[in-house]
Amino acid sequence: MLLASFGGMLGLMLFAGIDSLRVLRQVQARNVQIRQTFLLRNRALEDIRSALYQSGTFTRDYLLEQDAVRAETYRASLQQVRGEMDAALARYARSLDAGEVAPFQALQARIADYWKVLDPIFHWDAREKLARSDAFMHDQLFPRRATSLEIADRIAAVNEQELNTGDERLRQLFDRFRYRLGLMLAITLGLGVLLALATTRHILRLARDADLRFREATLAQGKLKELSARLVEAQEQERRAISRELHDEVGQSLSALLMELGNLGAVAPGDAELRSHLESIRKLAESSVNVVRNMALLLRPSMLDDLGLVPALQWQAREISKRTGMAVTVDAESVADDLPEDLKTCIYRVVQEALHNCARHAFAHSARIEVVQESGSIRLSVLDDGQGFDSTHTRGLGLLGMEERVTHLGGRFHLNSEPGQGTRLRIEIPLAERPLEVVA
Repeated sequence: MLLASFGGMLGLMLFAGIDSLRVLRQVQARNVQIRQTFLLRNRALEDIRSALYQSGTFTRDYLLEQDAVRAETYRASLQQVRGEMDAALARYARSLDAGEVAPFQALQARIADYWKVLDPIFHWDAREKLARSDAFMHDQLFPRRATSLEIADRIAAVNEQELNTGDERLRQLFDRFRYRLGLMLAITLGLGVLLALATTRHILRLARDADLRFREATLAQGKLKELSARLVEAQEQERRAISRELHDEVGQSLSALLMELGNLGAVAPGDAELRSHLESIRKLAESSVNVVRNMALLLRPSMLDDLGLVPALQWQAREISKRTGMAVTVDAESVADDLPEDLKTCIYRVVQEALHNCARHAFAHSARIEVVQESGSIRLSVLDDGQGFDSTHTRGLGLLGMEERVTHLGGRFHLNSEPGQGTRLRIEIPLAERPLEVVA
């Protein structure tokens, strides 16, 4: 609909522009034609008037000249003037309008009569010219020439009237052009207003729908974050419960089994084969105790709940160093022991995941953990000398999980890494005005 509306409005504007250019070309062509016709007629009338004046002068000189040679020269000039007058009359005749035919025919008749009156004088001898020239010029030549000039003046007036009429036609053409242009602009503006109203209504409806979808997405995102926080909390509680069960139940049972094996070995007969079997069972029990202890510590180190954050981080650093050979140092002297439970768990899990990434993905040789507690926040930074990665395009699930833990507590998560430059992870969590702990 929008495409059709905009296309129709642009089509109307294009049509209005093309039509306006066409009308302007017509106006310009008409104006040029009127001006050229007026100038051509003016020049023809001027030539006719000039020929009439010259013909009178040459006729007078011819009649008064007694020398035959010079009189013949005046006669030739008079014939030339007559030819020029006939050419001017022909030019004017080609540009005649219907309203000018009658005046022009009257002028032609007067000029033809004028030349007919002059024809007999060329047959007079010297005595006749001397006797009749004065009367001929006063009675025949000058009145007829004056009448012809008067008709020429009337034709000039008609020519000027035609010019004014042409100007009036141009004005009417301009008026029609202004009306058509105004009508086209009004139609275009009307369609533009309707289109703008329809478009605005459509956009507002889309904006309302988008706002509704955004609120729904925000609500869903909040619910997902809440669900994720509950899942993390439930996971921690489950890990704590399983760790306690492994330590208290399975570990204690295996420890009791070792004690009973020791007692059995002490009272058993000195059979070498029996003692060998008891030693194998004892070693298997000790290995099981170590496995259960390590599993319990990996799930949830009891020292995190019993001793606090710093001993748990130090133990984790030692374990990573033993398993991978990576040198890990911990600097957390200013951290208090009475940190909130969710905050201790968050920092511990972030360090655990970061050291796992350093050893498994970055192939780092050393890593440094620094925890600083201030009046209103606690800051953690993990720096390694590994191979690094493009942090702007690569984000694994582990990093996303760390960031989600931190943001759930109202903190900020920063990760800087470049290929070959190592990785620096920094988080900052406020100690006050944090979200309440979610209870599953």
